[in-house]
Amino acid sequence: MNTKLRTLMNCFVIGSIAFMGAVGTASAADQWFVLGEQAIKSADPSATIKSEGGRWDKDVKQVKLSVEGADVQVTKLVLHWDNRPDDTLTDVGTVKAGGQTAAKDAPGRKGRLTSVSVQYKILGGKPDAKVKVWGFD
Repeated sequence: MNTKLRTLMNCFVIGSIAFMGAVGTASAADQWFVLGEQAIKSADPSATIKSEGGRWDKDVKQVKLSVEGADVQVTKLVLHWDNRPDDTLTDVGTVKAGGQTAAKDAPGRKGRLTSVSVQYKILGGKPDAKVKVWGFD
């Protein structure tokens, strides 16, 4: 009888350790990745950047933008979600070259981002810049 109890307790301890290990590795996989990118020109006032990848690639917890090549003043940013209302952010501010915006949470626990519309002005007399949309999963 004592052997059965020890065997049962050992199975419980080993199962608990295995479960905790699986939970720890799942959260370690969370990372930022590029959902889409597009070159923008000073002659255009806005751009729409579509999310790349399949249905599951677009499923994110947070979204942010980064800019390369020039400072960009973002006046309006619209996050287009699949099966959720769009999020409109106004007067986002100036994103410096090599910088990024603050992260915006997806609606609910996770959301599927289909595209991002950006109204902007490139500063410093530069002709173009590159905008990247980042997702956190």
